[in-house]
Amino acid sequence: MTRQSVFSQSRPDRRRDDKVINHLLTPSPPHLLIFMHPALFLDRDGVIIENRARYVRRWEDVEFFPQALAALAQIRHTPYKVIVVTNQSAVGRGLITMETAVALNDRIMDVVRQHNGRVDASYICPDTPGQETGCRKPLPGMLQQAAQEHQIDLSQSIMIGDALTDVQAGRAAGVRISALLHTGRGQAQAAKPEAQALAPFPIYADLQTAVTELILHPYLLP
Repeated sequence: MTRQSVFSQSRPDRRRDDKVINHLLTPSPPHLLIFMHPALFLDRDGVIIENRARYVRRWEDVEFFPQALAALAQIRHTPYKVIVVTNQSAVGRGLITMETAVALNDRIMDVVRQHNGRVDASYICPDTPGQETGCRKPLPGMLQQAAQEHQIDLSQSIMIGDALTDVQAGRAAGVRISALLHTGRGQAQAAKPEAQALAPFPIYADLQTAVTELILHPYLLP
């Protein structure tokens, strides 16, 4: 299975030094020290923009959460890399092409950056439920791929989403905290019986609240 058959990584922030890497990293020589970064992994639909019952298939479907745009600006100068990991089964269902999905995602991230927000990379999984390529959350494939390509320390990283599958993906990848938001599908997901089996995990009203408590002011945590 090639990376290209599973993942599509949109361009990183052109104002940063990060580069898109289109191959797996080879091990570094022992004498070279690699600085590992913590990351904030984010689902996209339901976290940065609204979910749509029939998927985000065109620009008219995109509606930003103002609190999310503010949060991504606030985190800009922290040590955390911001990585978007999004399931987009509309591609696998034949509703849109991968090219359209990538173009839409790039345009969404451009708006984030226009609001001085930070996004280092995006990963899109086109699979439908039941496909076993390893990238679709709750599997951790996208997070693991990002960790290898961007020198990320998963044990110091955070996953935030609006679905229980986001919490599961973060845990499967070994991140420090997996959190749920009440935006998007979050409230309905938190009320599911399956949530009790995953508990405890933190739940926040929106991305700005989560970023403030988990990253900007972590000393406030109990």
